[in-house]
Amino acid sequence: MKTIQNYLNSGAVDIAPLLCLVLNKSSGELITQNDYLLTPNEKLNLDSFIKQRASGMPFSYISGKKGFYHLDFKVSPDTLIPRPETELLIDIALDLFEKNYACKMLDLGTGSGIIAITLADKKPNWQVLAIDESSAALTIAKSNDITHTVDFLQGNWFEPVANQPFDLIISNPPYIEEDDSHLDDLNFEPIRALVSGKDGLDDIKIIINQAPNQLSQKGFLLLEHGHNQQDRIVKLLTKNFTNIQTFKDYNSKNRAVLAQLKNPTTNNLNENR
Repeated sequence: MKTIQNYLNSGAVDIAPLLCLVLNKSSGELITQNDYLLTPNEKLNLDSFIKQRASGMPFSYISGKKGFYHLDFKVSPDTLIPRPETELLIDIALDLFEKNYACKMLDLGTGSGIIAITLADKKPNWQVLAIDESSAALTIAKSNDITHTVDFLQGNWFEPVANQPFDLIISNPPYIEEDDSHLDDLNFEPIRALVSGKDGLDDIKIIINQAPNQLSQKGFLLLEHGHNQQDRIVKLLTKNFTNIQTFKDYNSKNRAVLAQLKNPTTNNLNENR
């Protein structure tokens, strides 16, 4: 039989949070109850989790949840693990409109639903739609929706909402280059939600090209992207968008772009000059 302290001394990866998960104890209780003897079933579960974590499986997939902004979300290998960098999109979106404005918002590639659900919870008067091509991801997203107000649709990018106008379109799309060396550290996460062609911009180009047909007059497009992609994305946006703003994440890396649809009247005047 082994005690909590025996495991804490083992040096296993993330052993303290794994003990908390298996024993349903706080980190403080691990210390005050360090002589607790694990039952055979607890030991069996913990040893299994230790092996999974040692193989590289992220702790969030073992625990089945991950915190994002002010909520906890269920996650699985069918969805990306929420990253702190994506919280930047929430802050930007919350500052876009007047307090009581009833924004119609679309979240493209919603995954576990973190963006759509967080904003729906923060802004109950918003109409929020979320799309993902993965039925497995949408099952997780629907189970996460504590607001019970988000409309989840399955399909590829704008297909399920063709020609519907939105005030705000948000996406954290795949943007990693297909030969990026960092993919080796992400092999437990769904590759389709990570990789987007040789330069990582295939999906972002689709969104930028199709968004003008899906935005209301002076509507906004907000994208997360890779740290080295910002200049290229800004260039792609200049044809149909104005008031382009760039943002750095909390590690001071380029991370997001916000752009507003050009006024069609202005576009015509410019073309006629």
